Amino acid sequence: MSAHDRSGWAVFGIGDFRLFGSVRFLTGLAYQMQAVAIGWFVYDLTHSALALGLVGLAGFLPAVVCALITGHVADAYDRRLVGAAAFGLQSLASFGLLAYALAGLQAVWPIYALVIVVGTARAFANPALQALLPTLVPGPQFGSAIAWNASLWQSASVMGPALGGLLYALGPSVVFGGATASFAVASLLTALIRFRPAAVTERPPITWAALSAGIGYIRSQPVVLGAISLDLFTVLLGGATALLPIYAGEVLHVGPLGLGALRSMPAFGAVAMAVLLAYRPLRRHAGVRMLRAAAVFGAATVVFGLSTSLPLSMACLFVTGAADMISVYVRQTFVQGETPDAMRGRVSAVNTVFIGASNELGEFESGLLAAAIGAVPAVVAGGAATIAVALLWGRFFPALRARDRLLVQG
Repeated sequence: MSAHDRSGWAVFGIGDFRLFGSVRFLTGLAYQMQAVAIGWFVYDLTHSALALGLVGLAGFLPAVVCALITGHVADAYDRRLVGAAAFGLQSLASFGLLAYALAGLQAVWPIYALVIVVGTARAFANPALQALLPTLVPGPQFGSAIAWNASLWQSASVMGPALGGLLYALGPSVVFGGATASFAVASLLTALIRFRPAAVTERPPITWAALSAGIGYIRSQPVVLGAISLDLFTVLLGGATALLPIYAGEVLHVGPLGLGALRSMPAFGAVAMAVLLAYRPLRRHAGVRMLRAAAVFGAATVVFGLSTSLPLSMACLFVTGAADMISVYVRQTFVQGETPDAMRGRVSAVNTVFIGASNELGEFESGLLAAAIGAVPAVVAGGAATIAVALLWGRFFPALRARDRLLVQG
């Protein structure tokens, strides 16, 4: 193998991965632009922390309700076509948000309804794409593919919030129109991926045993369970994303443009760490490094919660993104690289629920707690709880703490 083939860039020589990466970037851009617009739109209408939390709940519930079905669909049908159809539905939902913004209505419930549609489409798209990635690249390049996949998503997450905040100044309909176009193009590119899975001669029957196989597999793997649940509670308790509109408007006084900058910083930190991991993958002490990263995430969240300085707040969010990227890298390598292909969709669906819980449900938890005790105490308490979780998980999951090397396929 040549030095070029061993480099972190070699995976981009694979046409299917280039299409896949383009899809990840476009959808990441659309998600983040739209999240900023929805958050600011709802806050403009309600000025309520609880209303912001309900946006997160509306996005998360479909992942829970549909989890067993989405995993079964990802394992029984062409994952490319499942992803393409899901992105098409998301494009329609974004168009619905565009029409609502143009209509100038004041009710909030239609926004929640459209967020539920977006969440339902994501519930089908995520496990299908997670399960598809390992089939597109050779085993030796899988670790690099994981890191670049995350980097592309996070790069879009850097640009998306800033772009969303900038375009929101022209009106929310501009942002929703951009998201509509991005999801439509992503749907087309997903369908163009050339990889074709082996024909399914007999699809597994829809039984409880078949649907719940992903849950059973994760429960039987203490390292995987520990990694997924650690990431869940880290972001669930320590995430401050839902409260950023309050910080931008009432604590830091920086407005929509500042909100976009704040939302970009965790992704910017994640991109920097993902690029580093693409060139210097974790070779040793993977479990301990994941636990330490969770503790760093919590500490940076505490400092962010107490900060009244925009530069310090942005630096703290950068650190949270870099620390979280280590967790993402370890977790995704376990879930995508060490799961049998026939079960990868169902395991990825369960993983998607955990991711959704840590993000969307975390936003609901943050909004609910902030409504009760205030935004600053809620963020500080969440960061402190995250540090405690990192310490406890080292005891609860000794197999994770002891895990030295990451395994990849091949």
